[in-house]
Amino acid sequence: MILDIEMLRSFYASYSESVAQAKATVKRPLTYAEKVLFAHLFDPTQLRPYKRGIEYVDFRPNRVAMQDATAQMALLQFMNAGKDKVAVPASVHCDHLIRADVGATQDLPEACKTNKEVYDFLKSVSQKYHIGFWGPGAGIIHQVVLENYAFPGGMMVGTDSHTPNAGGLGMVAVGVGGADAVDVLTGQPWELKMPRLIGVHLTGKLSGWATPKDVILEILGILTVKGGTNAILEYFGEGLDSISTTGKATICNMGAELGATCSIFPFDQNASEYLRKTGREEIASLAQMNAAELRADDEVLADPSAFYDQIVEIDLFKVEPHLNGPFTPDAATPISHMKAKGPANDYPMVVEVGLVGSCTNSSYQDLARAASIARQAYEKGIEVKGQLIINPGSEQIRYTAERDGILDDFKKIGALIMTNACGPCIGQWKRHTDDNLRKNAIVTSFNRNFRRRADGNPNTFAFIGSPELTVALTIAGRLDFNPATDTLLDKDGNSVMLDAPTGFTFPPKGFAVEDKGFIAPSEENANVEVVIAPDSNRLQKLAPFAPWDGKDLTDMPLLIKTEGKCTTDHISMAGPWLKFRGHLQNISDNLLMGAVNAFNGESNKVKNQLDGAYVEVSTAAKAYKVKGISSIVVAEDNYGEGSSREHAAMEPRFLNVKVILAKSFARIHETNLKKQGMLALTFCNKDDYNKVQEDDRISLTGLKEFAPGSKLTVILKHKDGSEDSFEVEHTYNDTQIAWFKAGSALNFAAKK
Repeated sequence: MILDIEMLRSFYASYSESVAQAKATVKRPLTYAEKVLFAHLFDPTQLRPYKRGIEYVDFRPNRVAMQDATAQMALLQFMNAGKDKVAVPASVHCDHLIRADVGATQDLPEACKTNKEVYDFLKSVSQKYHIGFWGPGAGIIHQVVLENYAFPGGMMVGTDSHTPNAGGLGMVAVGVGGADAVDVLTGQPWELKMPRLIGVHLTGKLSGWATPKDVILEILGILTVKGGTNAILEYFGEGLDSISTTGKATICNMGAELGATCSIFPFDQNASEYLRKTGREEIASLAQMNAAELRADDEVLADPSAFYDQIVEIDLFKVEPHLNGPFTPDAATPISHMKAKGPANDYPMVVEVGLVGSCTNSSYQDLARAASIARQAYEKGIEVKGQLIINPGSEQIRYTAERDGILDDFKKIGALIMTNACGPCIGQWKRHTDDNLRKNAIVTSFNRNFRRRADGNPNTFAFIGSPELTVALTIAGRLDFNPATDTLLDKDGNSVMLDAPTGFTFPPKGFAVEDKGFIAPSEENANVEVVIAPDSNRLQKLAPFAPWDGKDLTDMPLLIKTEGKCTTDHISMAGPWLKFRGHLQNISDNLLMGAVNAFNGESNKVKNQLDGAYVEVSTAAKAYKVKGISSIVVAEDNYGEGSSREHAAMEPRFLNVKVILAKSFARIHETNLKKQGMLALTFCNKDDYNKVQEDDRISLTGLKEFAPGSKLTVILKHKDGSEDSFEVEHTYNDTQIAWFKAGSALNFAAKK
């Protein structure tokens, strides 16, 4: 069954004409990303040559996808909108709350028991408002979306930062916070800064141990975690032909680690085959009829530098297997360099655990190729040194992989098969270890490797590689094992090598599944009751934030001045805190607990300016809030890097933090702060960060003249009586300033 087929037929019936009108209006050829963007303008009469990276534009996405950890807050907000049903097709996916412990057979029932209240809420709210519901065990949101919902030329927003995964099938798919999702769910315009365009030119063909994962790992080394901010990466070139659709999805998925708005590949025969193999023949045919406009125009491909803001050249023949990390996904290291780099940087060189899965690498092809390495270890009698853990991407993939013997290949070398869920990638991992503070190394096929992210241990050095390399390093038990050149010992002491990985792109017998775990939207929703217990510690109805009082902010205590990387994991940790994602008061207890205090080098230990005691960040914030005192956070570059979790914006807002002053922001987090009525400001001169002292009382003036392009003034009153002042800037437009004045975007929408 093809889901949302009427919407798709309607879309393709007008898509090429919309693109033709866009080309006629801007009077030039278009890149593929531009075609999709222009075809989804909320008001097509407003089409013009927008200034990339500067102008905000209103769009009308085709659909919304939500995972269970972020769907709670998004749907709690939607329930306050007064709508009978969602305005566009939408889906909820239960994948983040399932803890990996002893294996899928026991872990899934335990998750259903532990999270029953949340699952019941999500199921009932989905039924009431005409939303598709994928229950626990159905699979990871982005793999399920790729298999069932993604389509060439479409636009989707999702309440998860790795929503761009669908770009592998030609969608502009963007990760957003819940408030942005609510805009789309209620039929309002969705606002986005017109992205810059980075063209990635792929030539050659991957070979040996090199994989699509290594392509994006290499690009991360080139562009860094900030290099894609407010940009779409559009891939082109003859190298595309040799990469499967799921391989392209992997590349798009980790574009999120570049800070990119999204990434996109054009429609081709690989995409057509993927649609047909996943039971969507009609969509493949509709896309083929529009194929000329599901790619960049010929003039663009002939002279790409005239149309893209930046070009990145990647020769696939030269791509090596990479191992990125630790602690940041842009620390790119070809595996051939690890023998020198590892000891030089005092990395723990023993690989204790290898983890294969996540939304980035859990397709049938990923598992098949990784299993070919496991099979060799078994057949050649090689002892496996590390623990291997597998998370299939969906129930369809798990069922098919089990039928085809792929899971048995893993089990034969002692692998543990976990639930079709995020698990360790999002910190839902009950790791069995002798010391959860011991320095150690793990290798994963995941997308992020921030400190503490997988297992809560700040001394776990996590490295990211392909599924194939992850399995090979787990077998060898060494970070510096290069499977292309190094040997291992078999049970008889003979030196043997692992052959390069192989595996089918699609299952030879086709995909199969008994129960996908899906409940389709129903029109019969009048009697559905959404219940939230008043005494629940998992779910809490939201109260509107207070509007701006019309005054400047004066004498705010500094809540924390963060030092170094401060991701959304640092601001609002996942792992055990995921259970409170529907309860703003409870989850606010984790506010900035992972951030490093610039004044003492410690995490979750800041000075309470009311009594001088050093306390947890949330404790200090609560103390100020009780007294009616606003506070401020000061930070360095790329503040809010990482996930789309709007809790990282809602928590400080809830605890009366009014301003985040940073050297720069990650795109999604900056938008989330604006949506919640906070002030996301940046230093005009980044060196002014150094002027902020621990005991400062900080004022922000100029708010009565707050306008697009205006500057505000920060005044620091130091403990010794001296003062410093400097200007700060912002990226707010008129609508976003109205959100601030109303107290939040939802408050503003409710008043309209």
